[in-house]
Amino acid sequence: MLNKKNAEVKIAFFLILVFFAVFLAMPLLTLLWKSFHTEGAVGLANYIKAIKDKQLLAALYNSVRVSFAAAVVTTLLAFLLSYAMNYTTIGFWCKEFVKTGVVLPMLLPSITYGFAIIYSFGKQGLITKLLGIELFQIYGLNGLLIGYVIYTLPPAFLILNNAFTYVDRKFVIISSLMGDNFWRGFKNTALRPLLGAIGGVFVLSFILSFTDFGIPVSIGGTYNVIATYLFEVMLGSIPDFDSGSVIAMLMLTPVIFAVWLLNYLEKFNFHYDLAGQSELPKKRLRDNIMAAFSLLVTIAVLAVFLVMFIAPFMKNYPYDMTFTTEFFTSMVTAGDTRYIYLNSVRVACCSAFFGTLLAYLAAVVNIRSQISPKAKITVDVFAIMTNAVPGMVLGLAMLFFFNDSDLKGSFLLLIICNIIHFFTTPYLMAKNSLSKLNPAWETTGALMGDTWLKTLARVIVPNSKSTLIEMFSYYFINAMVTISAIIFLVSTVTSVLTSKIKELQHYAQFNEIFVLSLLIFATNIVVKLGCDLFSRKISARKG
Repeated sequence: MLNKKNAEVKIAFFLILVFFAVFLAMPLLTLLWKSFHTEGAVGLANYIKAIKDKQLLAALYNSVRVSFAAAVVTTLLAFLLSYAMNYTTIGFWCKEFVKTGVVLPMLLPSITYGFAIIYSFGKQGLITKLLGIELFQIYGLNGLLIGYVIYTLPPAFLILNNAFTYVDRKFVIISSLMGDNFWRGFKNTALRPLLGAIGGVFVLSFILSFTDFGIPVSIGGTYNVIATYLFEVMLGSIPDFDSGSVIAMLMLTPVIFAVWLLNYLEKFNFHYDLAGQSELPKKRLRDNIMAAFSLLVTIAVLAVFLVMFIAPFMKNYPYDMTFTTEFFTSMVTAGDTRYIYLNSVRVACCSAFFGTLLAYLAAVVNIRSQISPKAKITVDVFAIMTNAVPGMVLGLAMLFFFNDSDLKGSFLLLIICNIIHFFTTPYLMAKNSLSKLNPAWETTGALMGDTWLKTLARVIVPNSKSTLIEMFSYYFINAMVTISAIIFLVSTVTSVLTSKIKELQHYAQFNEIFVLSLLIFATNIVVKLGCDLFSRKISARKG
């Protein structure tokens, strides 16, 4: 029985290994090879050419500069918001509004952020009209900075808000009883315990900004960054694949360093055996200031997207503000829109289903089997690789590797790209959940004559339903909003909503862009609420 169990685990591990070898390792090696290959020779010519390319160096500098600035602002905002949610006694409804409002932009593609900023802060923008003054020049550095902050704030907030729940609050009370001044108490009870998480959020925000394609392509203007430069080199008037591969490798280097730094910073995290959730003393002045600040940030974030819900329902925004549903209805019911929408939903559903299956199987092999430590490390290494490779680099690597195959321009390649690109988080979700289940279940199952697969199906999977639903939801939403990962892989047949938005940008059809963005938003809301409801029902049955 033990041999049969090992055989089943080994087959599962072999399938995972083959999948990542073919669809991750081989494409990346092809990309690396291509970066050294030029006109029948192999060498550093492409890299030397890249070093002499002033436009590329300027784009790289711009990317680092704006990403660094965005990471600083995001980390500060996320920390203060999380502090307000956990270390103050502001009202329940205020907290719920902030927690929901700050993360809502995650349900939209990043390319929409840029258009929403243009329609909010531009000369004829909604916020400009309300304030009666154009606050700043939106194209270039300013627009990118705002876009990146809004884009990276939701994941940064989720991480820090979660980290705060593991800090023992009784030290806040002890600090207060010992007569510590505000700064000393703040440093010892909030700043130091979260130093690792704060560093991690900074690095994550930098990576997300550095590798994003949607925001710079919509609002970057003449302020070139590395992602838009790569796109121009690959799909411009004269495509240069050799230079494109070098730029992709250059893009990969700081991200790999950042991922290493992210893992290094974990050692600064504090660990408590049991984090006490003691009731905090009320401080009216502090609580009022933090409540006002949290509401202001949340409303500011949501206000940027308000125009998206207004413009498509006006006759001729911003000149004729007569309400009408004619344009929205005609756009939604158009055959082309329906076709692309169904493409998006089909790709997102398949990515979510098969991605959840793969991530869960990989986590099961790692946590719930007796496979060798080397095999477990191999699975972890693949998970780290998927986290380190930017979406555009992964898409480009796949384009090169599958260029002469039937997979080129297919739905299957889009789905596989999404599965790999978003693999890390669902995999970690499953690992975390599986490690908490009773470790003796497999042994009990074996004694009762069940195979490993039977134990998995009868005991392990039913006890992981909530996690599986969360994994599906994560994959689905990200597959619906991504553009970086699939921009080099879509064809006219496999066009999805985000690539269509990019196409509409050329014709400045912003109302059409907002309608497609609303479709993505509405679909993600339905899936998210449906998954949460389903998950709560399962938890209620268990309870």
